[in-house]
Amino acid sequence: MTITQPDLSVFETLESEVRSYCRGWPTVFDRAQGSRMYDEDGHAYLDFFAGAGSLNYGHNNPVLKRALIDYLERDGVTHGLDMSTTAKRAFLEAFQNLVLRPRDLPYKVMFPGPTGTNAVESALKLARKVKGREAIVSFTNAFHGMSLGSLAVTGNAFKRAGAGIPLVHGTPMPFDNYFDGQVPDFLWFERLLEDQGSGLNKPAAVIVETVQGEGGINVARPEWLRALRDLCHRQDMLLIVDDIQMGCGRTGAFFSFEEAGITPDIVTVSKSISGYGLPMSLCLFKPELDIWEPGEHNGTFRGNNPAFVTAAATLETYWADGSAMEKQTRGRGEQVEQALVSIAEENVADVKEYRGRGLVWGIEFHDKDRADRVAKRAFELGLLIETSGPESEVVKLLPALTITPDELDEGLRTLARAVRETV
Repeated sequence: MTITQPDLSVFETLESEVRSYCRGWPTVFDRAQGSRMYDEDGHAYLDFFAGAGSLNYGHNNPVLKRALIDYLERDGVTHGLDMSTTAKRAFLEAFQNLVLRPRDLPYKVMFPGPTGTNAVESALKLARKVKGREAIVSFTNAFHGMSLGSLAVTGNAFKRAGAGIPLVHGTPMPFDNYFDGQVPDFLWFERLLEDQGSGLNKPAAVIVETVQGEGGINVARPEWLRALRDLCHRQDMLLIVDDIQMGCGRTGAFFSFEEAGITPDIVTVSKSISGYGLPMSLCLFKPELDIWEPGEHNGTFRGNNPAFVTAAATLETYWADGSAMEKQTRGRGEQVEQALVSIAEENVADVKEYRGRGLVWGIEFHDKDRADRVAKRAFELGLLIETSGPESEVVKLLPALTITPDELDEGLRTLARAVRETV
């Protein structure tokens, strides 16, 4: 694909140096539909990024777009803080009837603000309020957000360094398979909890991702998650599952923890909950934990009504038929896995490992710089993929759940070519 030099001058001179994704994809995007984005010169890019997991149902999904346009055209409420609105009611009823009740989940729903880190901050605050303790345990290579509370339970050294102040009251523990199976699960964690001389303050909660996305596509085993739940129960700690990127069907089931058969005390949800890429997040928790005083946690943009509209339409369109979406995602995931098997076999000396669940996959190379080169070459070939892991050593595949088998095959062939051409 021939790419002319785009006019990036205003971004480079006026926008902060903190910008990141645009550096890897140096073009000016103009429109998007389904699994494709188009720049202002008309070049098409197949999207294996999906808004970092915010676009599970593709760009400008026509069903969701219609619902949104109809709502706006009738002057539906756009900004409502936490007022009761018809849009919020429709979402809550759909969420209760299509998500919570079929899974026998008892959760209360809190709207903490528009972003994932808002949901995490509210979860940490609630856990501390309920238990009367400050300490939170997280895991190696975790990512939970960029505000200070969320950053304190994030593992990445580069991101943590940006805080500018000490990040306190968070203690990391080894994630599943951190020691390559050489150490029994939770040996260190449980020993510290039981030893009065360990120096570990009694935690209020443990926060975990079932699949670490930013951490490198590290997949926790169901039995590890069940053992973590049991440990939390024995030690009087709340279990928080951060399902911001891996929820909303990304791993197959609506919630990523369903496969493990656990019911977390608190769950954070964001990214694709609106279905359309509109800002929205939820903090879900068991009813007995709902000890908030009115207004004790609030925010100006916690009532994004257009997001409620598209979220309700998403649930009614894709989740009303219990298992159809889940089966489709698992099928697409098998298609990805087969392609990664072929790539690994073709590049035995270069590929260290591939791993994933549903429609989130990663491929890691022995050469830690290789992933960046693969992503750059993929962009030149018309494919948008990002990297993840503590040293950006993993190529991360995060296509829309609505991607067609042909589009998925096209992207996987492009990925294979990018790997071949970066030897």
